[in-house]
Amino acid sequence: MHSMQDHVPVSIIIANYNYARFLKRCIDSALEQSHDNVEVIVVDDASADDSAGVIAAYGSRIKGLLKERNGGHAAAFNTGFAVSRGQIVLFLDADDYLYPNAVSEIVEAWDGDTAQAQFRLHIVDERQRVKDVFPPQEFPFDSGDVTPQLLQKGRYQTTVTSGLAFRRSALEAVMPIPETDFRQGADGYLVTVAPLHGTVTSIDSCLGAYRMHGANHSVFAEKLGQRARWRVEHDFRRLEALSDQAAEVGLTVPPDVSLHDTVHLEERLASLCIDRDRHPVPNDSRHTLGAAGAVASLEMNVSLRRRAVLAAWFLSVGFLPRRMAKALLSWKLVASSRPAFLLRLSKTIRHAMG
Repeated sequence: MHSMQDHVPVSIIIANYNYARFLKRCIDSALEQSHDNVEVIVVDDASADDSAGVIAAYGSRIKGLLKERNGGHAAAFNTGFAVSRGQIVLFLDADDYLYPNAVSEIVEAWDGDTAQAQFRLHIVDERQRVKDVFPPQEFPFDSGDVTPQLLQKGRYQTTVTSGLAFRRSALEAVMPIPETDFRQGADGYLVTVAPLHGTVTSIDSCLGAYRMHGANHSVFAEKLGQRARWRVEHDFRRLEALSDQAAEVGLTVPPDVSLHDTVHLEERLASLCIDRDRHPVPNDSRHTLGAAGAVASLEMNVSLRRRAVLAAWFLSVGFLPRRMAKALLSWKLVASSRPAFLLRLSKTIRHAMG
C-alpha cells in the first residue's frame, strides 16, 4: 500500500504576485518535499518586482508560467491547474512555505473518498519566527462529509490556501474558478464547492507556515469597514457558487443560509456599524443580525463557555448603543486578525475563554 502511495503524483502550484522576496523560500520548500513524485509549477501574475528572475534561476526544476497581464488569485490558480498532472493538487501562496514532510503526510492521510485535505499552519513573521498556529487548536476542524454544514450555514471549519490539498477529480468538477468573482480569495471558492465531491480529511499537525507581514493582512483598524464589506460580498459570491454547484448534484442551499454563520454575521455587523451607507445589504438591522449571531453561536462545535461568550458578544453588539457596539466590534475583529502587538493579548484572552 505505502509503496504505491509513495509514487502518487502530486502537483504544488505556487501563485505569486510581487513576492520576489519570499518566493525562493516558497519554491525551495516545494522542491524539498520528502515525497518522491512532486511537480512544482510557479505562476507569476505579472509581477513588477524581480519574481521572473527568481523563477528563471530554477531552470527546468520547476515549470514557470509568466502571465503578461495581472489576473488575480483565481486566474493564477486556473493557469497552474491547466498544466498540472498530479492526482493531488496543492495551491501555495508565494509568501508561505511547506515543511519537507507535508506532502508525505497528506498522501498518508488520504483515503479513497477524500476530495480535500486540510492541515494546520504555523503563523510566522517576516523572519520566519513562529508566533502562533492557524487555525488555533481550540477550533476543531470539520471532517468527513461537511455537506450538512455547508447547507446549514455555508461554512465549516477549514483553513487558508496554503493549508489545503485537493483531489484532481474534485477540482475538475469545480474548475475553472470564476475569475472576476474570485480575483481575491480563490481558496474561499474551492473550500466551499470541492467538498460536494467527496469528504474532507483533516490533519491536526502543522505542515507549513503562513506568513503574516505588513502587506498581506489587510487588517488595520481604519480599514475595518472596508475589509468587512469585502468579506460579506465574498461570502455572497461563495454562496452563489455553492448554490450553483449544489444544484448540479441535486442539493438545495436555503436562502437564509448566511444568517446561521457566526463568521459571516460578525463581518456583516462590522460592515453595518462602521459604514452604514456603503453596507451591501440595505435592509439589515443590528438587532436582527445580533440575535441571529447569538442563536448561531449556540449551535457551534466549540466549548459551551466559548459559545456563551460569543452569544453574549453578539447580543451586546446588536443591542447596545452604537458607540459601545463599535468599540466591541473593533476590539474583537482587530484582535482576531492578530497584528503583532495584539498577538499576546489575543492569546491571553483565548486561554481565558478556552
